Amino acid sequence: MYTVEDVLDYVKEEDVKFVRLAFFDLNGVQKNISIMADQLENAFDNGVSFDASAICGFEKAEKSDLFLYPDPTTLSVLPWRPNTGKVVRMFCSIKHSDGKDYEKDFRTMLKKTVNQAREKYGIEFHIGTEIEFYLFKLNEQGEPTKTPFDNAGYMDIGPEDKGENIRREICFTLEQMGIQPEASHHEEGPGQNEIDFHYSDAVTAADNAATFKWVVRTRAANQGLYADFSPKPLADKAGSGFHINLSCSDSSKNKYAMAGILKHAEEITGFLNCHEESYNRLGEHKAPKYICWGKENRLAFIRVPAVTNENAQRLEIRSADCECNVYLVLNLLINAALDGIKNNIEPPQEIPCGTNPAEIKNLKLLPDTLEAAKKIAENSSFIKEILGY
Repeated sequence: MYTVEDVLDYVKEEDVKFVRLAFFDLNGVQKNISIMADQLENAFDNGVSFDASAICGFEKAEKSDLFLYPDPTTLSVLPWRPNTGKVVRMFCSIKHSDGKDYEKDFRTMLKKTVNQAREKYGIEFHIGTEIEFYLFKLNEQGEPTKTPFDNAGYMDIGPEDKGENIRREICFTLEQMGIQPEASHHEEGPGQNEIDFHYSDAVTAADNAATFKWVVRTRAANQGLYADFSPKPLADKAGSGFHINLSCSDSSKNKYAMAGILKHAEEITGFLNCHEESYNRLGEHKAPKYICWGKENRLAFIRVPAVTNENAQRLEIRSADCECNVYLVLNLLINAALDGIKNNIEPPQEIPCGTNPAEIKNLKLLPDTLEAAKKIAENSSFIKEILGY
């Protein structure tokens, strides 16, 4: 947990020449501006301005000036850049010129939600992520193709699994950046991979997920490959999901948290699955389409995995994909969980694996198109209350 003084000292002592100030647009796409190291102290004090009108989902031209303020606790060296004249990165908060928080700064919004849950309700949320992606070959012009890097299957090993070395490089790079991956393996689809992370607080989990996607794309490009995080890159193969494991510091609250998330599942789907392609994934290859929960049921919206230690019990939300804005999504999930906890909402009956098809067909379905999901969100008082618009 670096302070401003720690960061300034590090920059001077470790030959840092460039500082990347990172933030995210409405869709969760990472943006950054690079400043020289001698400008960092001024950035901490006064922010760095940028043209918000050019950022997807941000202000109109007449309100275009916003300011980035680096968060010193997120300092990380970029290992793929030279050791001489180092490059570091920090995530930023976004503010107006008068110092007020920008309304669409979803990272700051998530921090406020986490603090409110802790201070008002005495609850800490633990978040772990499982992130899937495909590796595709490039053509002679260096453009991505839809030819998978290998034809291996679930948890295969080399030589069929050609992604072993890249996953290793990704994990090493993450460790160098202070991020600890938990496990990695080949997934079901050809060229499809997964890397999982141990739980942390929600903001750290979101930061790590964003950093992870950047590292994967960078390491893949270094190997002459393209890393694809889209939800359904191959029409006849398994889609890629962004599984979110959530638990409460007080495990007795987990069931109420689950009930709250199920209650608001329809309303938040447009944010968990924000591209039309996402809806081709839902309902296929173990991706859920029913709003239900079940122990070890991979077809349910929320799966409760088997554990050998009751203290490790968690809820796995299975519908989200990697194109979502993770800060926005975690904010909505935590607020939905808090609704369940505050009101002691009891979850519906469990839907176990192998449930009678006649019972399943009566379950409520997730929206089946992006247009339908957006309409539900637009008419949701819950979404309006959380996002303020």
